[in-house]
Amino acid sequence: MAQPELQQAPARTKQAHNEGLIPLLARAVREVEASAQRGKATPMNRTKFQVIALLMRDERARAKSDPNLSDGDRAETLKRLDGIASILAKAAARDTSLITLLEPEATLSEAGRKLRRSLMETAGLEVPQEEPVAAPAEAIVPPELAERQVLPPTVIARQRSNPFLAPDLTPLPAKRPVVRLASWELLGPLFKSFEQGAGGKAACMPLPEAPPVDRLAPRGHELMRHQSRFLESVGNGHRSFLLADEPGLGKTAQSVLAASVANAYPLLVVVPNVVKMNWAREVHRWTPQRRATVIQGDGQNLDAFADVFVVNYEILDRHLSWIGKMGFRGMVVDEAHMIKNLQSQRSKNVLAIADRIRKNTPGGKPLMMALTGTPLINDVDDFRAIWRFLGWTDEAKPAPELMHRLEDTGLTPADPGFYAAARETVIDMGIVRRKKVDVAADLPAKRVVDLPVELDDDLGRSIRQAEEELGRKMLERYNRSLTGRLGTELSTEALIRMIASQELEESGSQKGINVFTMVRQIGQAKASLAADYAAQLARSVGKVVFFAKHIDVMDAAEAAFAERSLRTISIRGDQTSESRQAQIDAFNNDPAVSIAVCSLTAAGVGVNLQASSNVVLAELSWTDAEQTQAIDRVHRIGQEEPVTAWRIIAAHTIDSKIAELIDSKAGLASRALDGNEADTSTGNSVQLEALIHLLKSAIASS
Repeated sequence: MAQPELQQAPARTKQAHNEGLIPLLARAVREVEASAQRGKATPMNRTKFQVIALLMRDERARAKSDPNLSDGDRAETLKRLDGIASILAKAAARDTSLITLLEPEATLSEAGRKLRRSLMETAGLEVPQEEPVAAPAEAIVPPELAERQVLPPTVIARQRSNPFLAPDLTPLPAKRPVVRLASWELLGPLFKSFEQGAGGKAACMPLPEAPPVDRLAPRGHELMRHQSRFLESVGNGHRSFLLADEPGLGKTAQSVLAASVANAYPLLVVVPNVVKMNWAREVHRWTPQRRATVIQGDGQNLDAFADVFVVNYEILDRHLSWIGKMGFRGMVVDEAHMIKNLQSQRSKNVLAIADRIRKNTPGGKPLMMALTGTPLINDVDDFRAIWRFLGWTDEAKPAPELMHRLEDTGLTPADPGFYAAARETVIDMGIVRRKKVDVAADLPAKRVVDLPVELDDDLGRSIRQAEEELGRKMLERYNRSLTGRLGTELSTEALIRMIASQELEESGSQKGINVFTMVRQIGQAKASLAADYAAQLARSVGKVVFFAKHIDVMDAAEAAFAERSLRTISIRGDQTSESRQAQIDAFNNDPAVSIAVCSLTAAGVGVNLQASSNVVLAELSWTDAEQTQAIDRVHRIGQEEPVTAWRIIAAHTIDSKIAELIDSKAGLASRALDGNEADTSTGNSVQLEALIHLLKSAIASS
């Protein structure tokens, strides 16, 4: 009688091994492993990876603490779980992005919760009661950021003046069933479609022709044809765009006017710090009837009744609460590739605000624009965050509008033509991509674009204090002269010029603050911001030429580029001719070299850097001729693209006045050499004019 029992025991053990949770986890982990072997794991298998890891952890804890398990069964269970863990580790080694799903702060999506619940029910385990999860649009302020939230005083005033959001009376769209694609995992094939479905076609949605008359640009400005075509699309009702034009094609102006066309006010604009001031200036330039406010720090000085709110990524986390209640009707994310990491707090903040804006906008159709010349940095998976921001997809699948468009193709991922059709479908959702070479006829051959930056750190404050100190010093001399003989013999203008001239003559010998040391401090303060912008350009359009006047600014820039793994060459005054030519050849011929860091004086002549069409002027020259010579290292015979020089200007400092003076001196050459009418009322040097400006400002303030 005992022998039959011994013969049946292995069968029962084998049957027990095929029951419970572990066999389900084993089958699921093989699917994850197969997906990782083919490249990046699909969104569905990423979810499986996370759920398997969580259930495996719980099962391991249960096996260790269950008093009903024999030592043998416990050891066998732990051995089988170790096998599953080994496969998970191999999958993570092939696709390292899976590792982030194991971090303590990684959250489980709704799809993940459903899968965990399904596996536990199939295994016959008791499913614990889950806490209700708030909708993503409502969870705009994570608990860890709650204490950091600020409420600017003027925001309170605006909320009290209009405490209610406009009611949404738009009828709900009729629900359409998804039949053909209901059981398909689609995000992976959609990303893949941009790898193999191009067929040589550019990624740009069809745009209407430009209207014969430009009725959007304000007096004194003119839209280019490619800009007008984009705005015509907005006028026709399109409301979500990935605007991926190359730098220099006016994405900022297009976005500002798009808000006007769509009446998407108030508008929220999230930008890198280096272009924050420029956005406010572009709003004033292209829509002078609208007010822009720039959010600095805790927002104590913001104008909550403005039409356009500009905030940089770095301080967005402090302002989530009131931004979520403001009732924005549109949102622009500049340099949108900066949100590509979905696990970063920056991306979570942007996506939470975008969800809230979509929920609160009547009709659910706010103006949503992602601006970047580099939508893809590592691989096509970089599209994931941008598409979610635009509302084209959610965490695990296409959003309803994109899903219905894909359904209308009549194809599934099993059909040969699906990938090309899917790519065109996503592009038609609002991808706009134009290159400089494509619109060259609309562009001037060479232009200088000013980018004002705010120096709001300690160095910026010390620069403004130094300007005030220099102004006070000249004011004291001016007041003494007024009480003496010169005060009666000279006109006010002549006296001011004389005092400024004396200060300029003494600047070379005096040790204290003077116009030259002040400009050098400004260059040092701008160095990191200018390098940051040059790095963005290099990632967007390729090679960039970076000009600076002082060696320490060049050194700081090169260190910043090295931290970003950007290879550079350097052209300085202490190089031999052979060494300099080797650097030039490397920049022009080596694709791995991204940036040429050049001295304004040493590289201003006799250097050919036409492999680039973008120049960053980190520091200002004292003459227009020197600035022009620098730009002409790129703008020369053989250059096939229009050249753009990006001039970094320190706002609210003497730097702005110097830029204005340099431009005025350019008018002299224009009149003398080209026969153009220009203001040539003064022959003073830029340094002298800058000191005259400081003295007049001090007189006005006294």
